[in-house]
Amino acid sequence: QVQVAESGGRLVQAGGSLRLSCTVSGRTSRMTNTAWFRRAPGKEREFVAVVSWSGATAYADSVKGRFTISGDNAKNTFELQMNSLEPEDTAIYYCAAGDGWVVVRGAEGYDYWGQGTQVTVSS
Repeated sequence: QVQVAESGGRLVQAGGSLRLSCTVSGRTSRMTNTAWFRRAPGKEREFVAVVSWSGATAYADSVKGRFTISGDNAKNTFELQMNSLEPEDTAIYYCAAGDGWVVVRGAEGYDYWGQGTQVTVSS
């Protein structure tokens, strides 16, 4: 059974940086996507970034140039480096794992989700 666990969320000041980590265990497929989503208070869950089995990446416009997703697909460990954080980045961040040949941005493409880690950016 695939399990996803993320960590690294905490309180940080605006303009600061934070790195989130995600570990996926139990995967059997080699063609995979691993993504980060977030849910801000009072808002719907939204896509943040994804890295595919081939190393291809994609980002939401709101984080492009500030966030970087990386990972070791062989070890199934992934990270989200977040720089120049803004109060609007405050949210619960979720790591999600799914199968696929191409990069997938939609939440429906992910079958396995972590419990989430809270990121709070103070102004």
